Amino acid sequence: MKKYILGLFAIAVISSCASQQEKALKSADKAFILKAANENFAKKKWKNALALYDRLANLVAGTDDFPNVGFNTAYANYYDKNYKLAGHQFKNFSVSFPKDPRAEEAAYMSALCYYEGSMDYNLDQTSTELAVNELQDFLNNYPNSERSKNINQLIDELTYKLEFKSYENARQYYKMGDYKSATVALENVLEDFPSTKLRPKIYDYMMKSRYLLAQNSIYGLKEERIESALAFTRQVEKELPNTEYSKTALDLREKLEKEKQNFAVVKKQTEARMATLTARQKKEVDKLEARNKTEQQIKDQVATEKKAMQMQRDSAALQTPPPAATFKIQR
Repeated sequence: MKKYILGLFAIAVISSCASQQEKALKSADKAFILKAANENFAKKKWKNALALYDRLANLVAGTDDFPNVGFNTAYANYYDKNYKLAGHQFKNFSVSFPKDPRAEEAAYMSALCYYEGSMDYNLDQTSTELAVNELQDFLNNYPNSERSKNINQLIDELTYKLEFKSYENARQYYKMGDYKSATVALENVLEDFPSTKLRPKIYDYMMKSRYLLAQNSIYGLKEERIESALAFTRQVEKELPNTEYSKTALDLREKLEKEKQNFAVVKKQTEARMATLTARQKKEVDKLEARNKTEQQIKDQVATEKKAMQMQRDSAALQTPPPAATFKIQR
């Protein structure tokens, strides 16, 4: 019986609340709507509060209630996880009411909303970049604020996400076997984030990429790439001593030194074959040039003889007198 009565009471309360919400949504009484909206806000009924605050936006414009409605609307959206909208509203509040005691809080919440709206590292990071800028703006505007104490930590967290995104994109080239592109992309990560905590891992993949690029290189670029890979193993050992990465560097350098020796033998054999081939080609060229020269001499001699014979014929024609004139007898 007791449970039954409690159930009826709960239904009555819910029905009453629903009835009040409906009345407030249909009402034109600013005070009534504001009272209902604030009660929903206090009870953490964010969607109900937002529905009523939206109705109040025009009704309270230019009144003393306007800042409170805007501030509560922003918080309701924040708690309802509408971070992008809440961030925009908090920022508008801090800009529109700079002398309001809550302006600093609104600026902080705006930055926090952008932080909360940052996407996972494997998604588009435009929101993360925006969040870093907003957090940095808060530090610049309120350097002595108590709320600034955790801002640097949030910025570091977001920056690491950007670093990791860039690092993962570069690592994809390595996984695909495109070692040249992987090397360039990893170098870009270091250039964009010189203080990154991922430097040891980036060095590791750069070192492996250079090694594999040298191993699989074409003849004309192999020697240069072996030297480049060897130089980088020494850099890793210098900057990351007594680590797993320096051990990998030592192992790869031993392999590269053997590859360098093997290539030196191949290079010597190749150069010897090239020298033999070049000599043979030169001999063939000399032989061809000699033959062409002989053929040209014969052609020149024939042309000379033809020219001489023509001159003889022309001279004989000039020396021979024309035949005597003849007359026909008319009949």
